[in-house]
Amino acid sequence: MYAQRQGGGFRISPTIIIAVVMAGFAFCRYYSNSSTNEITGETQHISMSPEQEIALGLQSAPEMAQEMGGLSSNQQMTAIVEQVGQKVVRNSAAARTPYKYDFHLLADPNTINAFALPGGQVFITEGLLVRLTTDGRSLNEDMLAGVLGHEIGHVVARHSAEKMAQMELAQGITGAVTMATYDPSNPNTAYIAQSVANMIQLKYGRAQELQSDNLGVRFMLEAGYDPENLIQVMEVLKQAAGPNRTPEFQSTHPDPENRQEAIRAAIEQWRKQLGK
Repeated sequence: MYAQRQGGGFRISPTIIIAVVMAGFAFCRYYSNSSTNEITGETQHISMSPEQEIALGLQSAPEMAQEMGGLSSNQQMTAIVEQVGQKVVRNSAAARTPYKYDFHLLADPNTINAFALPGGQVFITEGLLVRLTTDGRSLNEDMLAGVLGHEIGHVVARHSAEKMAQMELAQGITGAVTMATYDPSNPNTAYIAQSVANMIQLKYGRAQELQSDNLGVRFMLEAGYDPENLIQVMEVLKQAAGPNRTPEFQSTHPDPENRQEAIRAAIEQWRKQLGK
């Protein structure tokens, strides 16, 4: 019971008042921190500074590498990953950012993955690298540039910091919804509130992946790589996921086929914009 009639009027339940205050505080805290991203032109609600992002990435890098089997012992391929990554940064708009980029090859031969930490620490597994070929044998550096360009896009767009702020907002909303809807006779209300927050986060994740694909295309063109190869990377991911991949609405990543369509549109957009 959230409102009760008293003396011809209604008295709002204290739990509703507390919930409104909690939600208001969460929204005020989120929207009070805003800055414009120089590369994307977007207004973002982020509380961390670039210096804090760099420090967080550098601090987290060793632990993340250890979780993925440590760094690769293949010095030749490690050097290629670093060279291609730095070329993409050096010759693209990413060079105008304050981030300190390092590119790491992880020893994990089974996991097909690449990811970026805030501030410029970028990783790719051996499991993915060996699949970036055109003939099944030779590494396709354009495909590698596409993977690394995508991850650089996450750094430039400040997605990790943005995600942290969004998670704080979602936690605040979840607390408010739980407070407003809590019913001792129905314990599922808390689960429903958490599910709402989770779906919000999934939506944010898909949008960020598509934006990183778009930025990856831009950075590839600026650095002299062929962005058509990023479409081939999506084929690699689709084959790796198999026929039983998670439905898109339940995943933080868009379906590879949908990403291919968006990448084609991005290639057309950036070729016109950059004149390449």
